[in-house]
Amino acid sequence: MQYELKTQVIEPQRQTFTSVAKRYGDKPASRYLEGIIDVQPKENFHYRPTWDPTREIYDDTYSIFRLTDPYSFLDPRQYYYAPYVTARAGHHEAFATSLQYIEDRGLLERLPDGWKGVLKELVVPLRHLESGGQLILCGMARFGFGATITQAAAYSAFDRVGNAQVLSRAGIALGGGTADLLAEAKEHWMEDAPLQGLRKLTEETIVEADWGIALLQLDAVDRLLYDLLYSHLDDEAVVGGAPAYSLIAQHMTSWFTDNRKWIDALYKTWREDPQLGEANARLLEEHGQAAVDRALEAVTPFATRIDELIDAGALDRITTTAAEVRQAHAAVPA
Repeated sequence: MQYELKTQVIEPQRQTFTSVAKRYGDKPASRYLEGIIDVQPKENFHYRPTWDPTREIYDDTYSIFRLTDPYSFLDPRQYYYAPYVTARAGHHEAFATSLQYIEDRGLLERLPDGWKGVLKELVVPLRHLESGGQLILCGMARFGFGATITQAAAYSAFDRVGNAQVLSRAGIALGGGTADLLAEAKEHWMEDAPLQGLRKLTEETIVEADWGIALLQLDAVDRLLYDLLYSHLDDEAVVGGAPAYSLIAQHMTSWFTDNRKWIDALYKTWREDPQLGEANARLLEEHGQAAVDRALEAVTPFATRIDELIDAGALDRITTTAAEVRQAHAAVPA
């Protein structure tokens, strides 16, 4: 007896989940969309939080920035667990390769004294700022409304732990393979005048009740510091005999560029909301300007100390960057 093998095509009754099909039609969807659209709990809550009985445990009023449809915001990177982990694994493997190159050639030991001071006194202590950023973004992931927003915040919170590890590893390498320099970095963070404005602002932002305002404040600090430390000083290091600093800075710059994608997309979505866009734009300008003012005040002593150590034009740089960020927050809706 002979048997003939035939291929039988079974058409699925539906191409995707109902929640996704309602928005985008009954057609195959990405894993990102299927894993995130309309998963935010909205009803059947058992109780209101005892610490704030005026709100539901998940509530869209935890921030003054609101969207008519929270899922009008999508992370342009389309991150869900697998691609996120793959991307970050590659990022940290690349940093490990750079760090190994730096250590094998003793490039940290060859840094000019001023650049060593910048790393020891100012850059490595910022691992505590990164840890503070993690807490701020965890708050956003908890109190934000709409899974596309809270998931992007959660991944960014994980990233801040990774950034703290990058700075810690650089500190250990600079300290000759011991953690002694990390203990010194904590003392700098807790005691040194150039860092106290940043420490104070970080701690105050951690306890900010409005997750949207907290994001604006963290973002304002990031824009000033990341541009100063990992873009401007990167350029200065190339011509200043500090290639090791430049090799470290490039990894922080690449992360910052990627992280900005979801934040900029969120700002744009706030402004372009069909019903709340005008109100969001006004709030974004008001609170964005205030965030920049506070960030500039906190970063100024930090930049002054950089100029004392290596005369890099740090003060001029943060002033220019602050003006650019103010202008961006003043942008009118399209």
